[in-house]
Amino acid sequence: MGKKIKKEDKAPPEDVFDALLVESHQAATVVLMLESPEEDVLAKACEAIYKFVEKCDENKKVLLDLGAVDPLLRLAQCEDRIVRRNASMALGVMTAHAEVRKCLRKREEAVPAFIALLAPEEDTVVHEFAALGLSNMSADFSSKVTIQEQDGMEPLIRCLASHDPDVQKNSIEAIALMLQDYQSRTAVREWNGLEPIMHLMKSEYAIIQELALLALIRATQDAENRAALRELEVLREFIEFVGKPEYNDLHVHALHVLSNCLEDPESMEQIRESGGLQRFVAFITDVTPPEEETKKEKKKDKGKKKGDEGKGGHDKDEPGPPSNTLPEVKRHACIAIARAAKNAENRKILHETEAEKMLILLLGHEDPTVQCAAAQGLGVMCENLLSKESIGQWEGIEPLLKLIKVDNPDLKDACSLALANLTTGNMNNCHEIVNMGGIVPLIDLLSETKEGAISNSAIILTNMATDEGMRSEIQRLGVIPALIEPLKSSSTKVQSKVCLAVASYVGDYDSRVEFVEAGGLPPLIALLQSGNDEVRRSASWAVTVCSVDEKTATEIMKLGGLDILQEIQQSSTRRNGFVDAAFERLLDSKLSAKYALTGQLGSSNLIFDGFFDVGQLRPGTKFLGLEDYCKQEVNQKRPVLLINAEPEQIKDLTPSEADMMKDSSKTSVSGKTSRTGRDSKSKSRAAREREERQREEELRAQLLREEEAAMSSQPFVTPADPTLCKYIEDVQERVLPLMSTKYQVIALAEYVSDKMGGPIARGQLANFSYELPISQIKYDLKSNVIPIGLIKTGIHYHRALLFKALADRIAVSCSLMRGEYNRSWNEVMLTDDDDTPGAPKFPPKSYIVDLIHEPGRLMLADSNEAEQYKRL
Repeated sequence: MGKKIKKEDKAPPEDVFDALLVESHQAATVVLMLESPEEDVLAKACEAIYKFVEKCDENKKVLLDLGAVDPLLRLAQCEDRIVRRNASMALGVMTAHAEVRKCLRKREEAVPAFIALLAPEEDTVVHEFAALGLSNMSADFSSKVTIQEQDGMEPLIRCLASHDPDVQKNSIEAIALMLQDYQSRTAVREWNGLEPIMHLMKSEYAIIQELALLALIRATQDAENRAALRELEVLREFIEFVGKPEYNDLHVHALHVLSNCLEDPESMEQIRESGGLQRFVAFITDVTPPEEETKKEKKKDKGKKKGDEGKGGHDKDEPGPPSNTLPEVKRHACIAIARAAKNAENRKILHETEAEKMLILLLGHEDPTVQCAAAQGLGVMCENLLSKESIGQWEGIEPLLKLIKVDNPDLKDACSLALANLTTGNMNNCHEIVNMGGIVPLIDLLSETKEGAISNSAIILTNMATDEGMRSEIQRLGVIPALIEPLKSSSTKVQSKVCLAVASYVGDYDSRVEFVEAGGLPPLIALLQSGNDEVRRSASWAVTVCSVDEKTATEIMKLGGLDILQEIQQSSTRRNGFVDAAFERLLDSKLSAKYALTGQLGSSNLIFDGFFDVGQLRPGTKFLGLEDYCKQEVNQKRPVLLINAEPEQIKDLTPSEADMMKDSSKTSVSGKTSRTGRDSKSKSRAAREREERQREEELRAQLLREEEAAMSSQPFVTPADPTLCKYIEDVQERVLPLMSTKYQVIALAEYVSDKMGGPIARGQLANFSYELPISQIKYDLKSNVIPIGLIKTGIHYHRALLFKALADRIAVSCSLMRGEYNRSWNEVMLTDDDDTPGAPKFPPKSYIVDLIHEPGRLMLADSNEAEQYKRL
């Protein structure tokens, strides 16, 4: 055996450092290793950092503070694949921290680096963590913009086709976040991203399916994306997806996508043509659609022919609708139908599919949220006239009425909205509500706290008020008092709708009295000052209706309603036609105010007892009542002229006043007796007389004070005018029997002139003394208010007022107009051949009646002599 020779190893190169194994437990040391020139060291350092940051968020912040982000970002672009992979893994995980993302947003190269890592030649692991980084970065809006500007959508869409589920998950999550920006919705269509997203719905991973649906929810908010999905003919797939019980947890998202798509009539039509719409409507109620029933019947018949009894011919490839569909899914299905029904064409299609039946059936579901969504769907469907009829015929009103009685504000709101739409323009449904005893629950809704329920109830009651019988029944059941409190609501919608309801139910006198006595006028008048245009219009309309009678109009004026309307009329922004109508109606019911503010009374404005003329009021001057003018001290202003032909009211003495008068008489008599029979020795005669006079004066003063106190507590009595009563009797005897209106006008003019001092020659009006006699009357009455019959020397405005008052009593149509400088005149409409009764010619002409110079002379209204009569 030969001698063994030892084999020597080859000596290492002299210029190479021997391999050194370094162990470190400090993150700072590893971060320093990121600056190493050796790729092997860099790869191991990045791998160590990845493992470190994956443990918790605090570690991500530690490395950020140690300055690891910049070297990692640089290494993610390294030429070495292992270094690049490990760096992208570490950086992708670190982006989950908000501070790291904030730091990366300041680096312009950060987003392009992540996008570059999505290149096809990169490893799947690199794709996974690059997509993760972009997904985390997409949570911030500014990063979305940057990714979009750097064309990051295209590589993300390409990664959806990856076989790695992690790559798919991170990519679709990034896309879903990007689609929150409307520009990305356009980009996903331009890069043909909708189809690969649809493919992800078939993924075996629920999270990927959910993210795909979330991306589609946002993408379908764009109309062009919805059109692109129609071109792909994938809408039925959503119906099928919702019809699979194993996807119960994803049905809500699918319904949301479907809801967006169904906003377009084209999508609705496509689903209907494919048979998907009927299937969708049916399975929500756990009812087998007719097409499925037909298939089952065919299968049964086929099975019987083959002798396969008991198999039933069930088609496993075409499963029927799932039973016990989740309440949340039912709710979103109702929401989808409600959204689709906002379009008129869609409502028509849904009605043809009998979607109302499904919604009515869901009103009986045990889950309140489903009931609420079903009621909302019915409310939108009711905008279709045929749907209103169908819902009533399919007994949909009764469950709605039952649900407004439950203790659930949201449910009351939704059901009352459906009833409001059902009764709008449909009296059959209104009658159904009455027949089912729905009036009281609707009135009770007015006291709810939910604003929507209150306004909806007011709408329903307003709709029902168009029928006189229903209106009377609703009034009987107490709707008037129930409307008062909602007028005080802070909701403008409630205020507006309740005002319209008030206007619908105070059209008769008894209801207005009830409304006033219940305190309804103050809150109603306050709403006239609302800053909301709709509230102001509705309140003005309610005031217009309330102002029909003088008593209510007077109350409105006392509350400042007239002043508020005047103020609004002077505004260029708040004024509207309803305000003008309310102002005119209020003045028509209170002619004294109308004449004072406008200076005009038309032929239809008939002057009756209680009318008074205070003269032309200046802008901003408050109009007072007759009682207020009567209580004023006598002044130098022109008198207030009163028209009152009512008989004088004789005041009956109360028992206390009668006893007081008797005691006064006895005291006076006993005083006289005592003066003659008193002992002359006790006091002198003169002293006794002084004491007696003093006692009588004190008693008289006491009686006067007590009388004044009694008078102040008594209701105001309008001063009587017996003379005017006599004038009316004379006119009815002398003027009324005349054969033509022209003769009646002439005779009445002569009569008025005779009672007011007779004719006054032209140029002598200034010498006609009328002021002193009127001042004497004011002094005698101790009042600024003078009954018109007491004036015996009157000029234009006295005579014109008396003419109008007497003409109205004998049905002679005339107007009263006020000019300047105490000028007033009357206009009458006469035909040319009015002398011949029974043969009028049209149109009649307007004439001014002369009551001053040539009483009874008729002047054409547009003539020069008429203009001279009206001016000083």
